[in-house]
Amino acid sequence: MKGKITVLIADDNTEFAELLKDYMSQHDDISVVGIAKDGLKAIDMIVSLKPEVVILDVIMPNLDGLAVLERLSNMDLERKPIYIMLSAIGQDVFIQKAISLGAEYYIIKPFDIDVLVTRVRQLYEEKYMTAYSYRPVSKNSHFICANENDRTFDIEVEVTNLMHEVGIPPHMAGYQYLREAIINAVENPKCFGSITKTLYPAVAKKFNISPQKVERGIRNAIESAWARGNPDAMDSLFGYTINYNKGKPTNSECIAMMADKIRIAMKKH
Repeated sequence: MKGKITVLIADDNTEFAELLKDYMSQHDDISVVGIAKDGLKAIDMIVSLKPEVVILDVIMPNLDGLAVLERLSNMDLERKPIYIMLSAIGQDVFIQKAISLGAEYYIIKPFDIDVLVTRVRQLYEEKYMTAYSYRPVSKNSHFICANENDRTFDIEVEVTNLMHEVGIPPHMAGYQYLREAIINAVENPKCFGSITKTLYPAVAKKFNISPQKVERGIRNAIESAWARGNPDAMDSLFGYTINYNKGKPTNSECIAMMADKIRIAMKKH
């Protein structure tokens, strides 16, 4: 890949935008050229900076993400960037509207930033580096369709949606640790046989921290969700195993139950 992928972030959540910029800037092949805090500023920066990829939040002041796409579609841009939409709204009407206005990817918050970075690279390569896409793009969906045998992205989406439904706080470090632990448990059930000797160290290695920090982070995320999350979703997930009003699940119980739910969902596809 020649040069760096230039990226513009348009999101009114300053803390989140800066976090996203810092994380993406750690990658040698990506350059974040700016942050726009509202829709009008986003249009100005897209025209002036000519980024190759625009990460665009749907809900923004002055002009929302969909309105930004509408205005840009009527402008004669020297080069149309790749638009990746971010939103906590997952209704089909918003997804279809964004796609009809030129968005090439729609990702629902909360999400794994590593997944976003991967999609940025994939979309860039498909548009600028190859004549033909190695993966078909479904215009009636909010994600790139993977091959039948490629289950990784499906698992990531299922886990993210489940954690969002339960109410695991995405701003906590334990959210990422728990998410990675569930994915590992789904993809490699044998690793769950020794959670402290195998699963925690595997997660710790990815995040370059100690297994003890992984365990504490997951514990804090579960306790926070239990205190402020969705009781109905908790009851639905844990059923008769754990009474929501009596006690919180252990780390292993939470990971096991959520991994089982994902496996069941995968078998139905």
